[in-house]
Amino acid sequence: MHPRLAADLAALPELLEATRRHAAAFLDGLAEAPVVPAVPARQPVPLPAEAVGLSGALREFAARWEPGLSASAGPRYLGFVTGGVTPAALAGDWLTATVDQNAMSSLDATGQLLERETVGWLRELFGLSECHEGTLVSGATMSNTVGLATAREWLGERRGVSPAEAGVAALGAVRVLSGSPHSSVAKGLSLLGLGRAALRTVATLPGREAVDPAALEAALREEDGPCIVVANAGTVNTVDFDDLRALAALRDRYGCWLHVDAAFGAFAALSADHAHLVDGLDLADSLCVDLHKWLNVPYDSAVQFTRRQDLQARVFQNAAAYLGPLGADPDLVHLTPENSRRLRALAAWFTLRAYGRDGHREIVERCVTCARVLGAAVENIPGLRLLAPVRLNVVCFTLTDSPTPARLAALADALAPEAFLTPTVYAGQPALRAAFSNWRTTDGDVERLARALERVVATL
Repeated sequence: MHPRLAADLAALPELLEATRRHAAAFLDGLAEAPVVPAVPARQPVPLPAEAVGLSGALREFAARWEPGLSASAGPRYLGFVTGGVTPAALAGDWLTATVDQNAMSSLDATGQLLERETVGWLRELFGLSECHEGTLVSGATMSNTVGLATAREWLGERRGVSPAEAGVAALGAVRVLSGSPHSSVAKGLSLLGLGRAALRTVATLPGREAVDPAALEAALREEDGPCIVVANAGTVNTVDFDDLRALAALRDRYGCWLHVDAAFGAFAALSADHAHLVDGLDLADSLCVDLHKWLNVPYDSAVQFTRRQDLQARVFQNAAAYLGPLGADPDLVHLTPENSRRLRALAAWFTLRAYGRDGHREIVERCVTCARVLGAAVENIPGLRLLAPVRLNVVCFTLTDSPTPARLAALADALAPEAFLTPTVYAGQPALRAAFSNWRTTDGDVERLARALERVVATL
């Protein structure tokens, strides 16, 4: 064994304790650290020949890279839709690396059984019936892609071919209809060989991002054969929700596949005041939910559900003697693009077991309250304009005067030490959006952001 490896193995408890202290210090500083530090970009260096061991690597990381890391796990990182890591999820993730399991095969079954239990808990959390079977994937993009791959196979079933076997050309032209599709849908269509051009945007309700059911029905009437409908349960800009029951009724009438992108909107099911937004979620043929958003587990983690896991297995099955069986209850290796991956279910299992439905409901409701408080503050700050109602956990706003991308970027840059917001375009209007999904965020963080906004806008 290499001398450095042998020395690190001999001192492993002390080295892990030093790493724990370092991690704890980083987390302790999140509340006051610059949310996006202003430090020069580091340039890569060649791989050194000299071994420095774990202690040396930790020192170099702390000196070269840590100063530039954002406080993305902290309470005022409000860009994209970014959760943090609950204490239990952090412990679960540390143990994930410690036990280093590949959970894909029943030939070594415990990790797979833990994942199946976790998926069952998630199904209950979102109010889904046992008709939905699920698997963990890396994120919403992969969850949407797996759902669309299953839909592609369903289209083949309707047309008497299997694109998984014969290739996507056997399907002929495919049409995918959606009101406000997330960019990952087009990416998935490209990856699956259906093509970005297959996506047809359908008119939305006036002043909304939710699809107009009448316009969708008209589009379905025009289609020559079955197609795919992608519904939204929480759009990125304004967290708008399609009428899922109305869309399911259209699915039944016109014979299409209904995929629901509920990346973070599915968590509305946890709140009694907002569960109506996801009424009909269980009616989907396939469903995407991102976990490293509002469940507050580490990257990368999402879940996909479907009513037709048999078709999903037809797409992703992998025949090799050393892999687990396909059968009626296929091993995980037959259900996603991955043959091997870490036991990503463990962090989700830990946080669900530690805090339960009630603990995660409190996180959701607190984030919604924070978003509403910020929305009210934006309406009262001279120079800012709220662009849409705060329906759940996102605040979308712009400058009253000259809301150019450059001025909005300047506003976001000036805010960066206090909070991180991301740019967007809503109804043709350049804007900023603040998304609340971190378990640490409180009303004190909202007050701090509101003061910073008022101060910065006055200087623009």
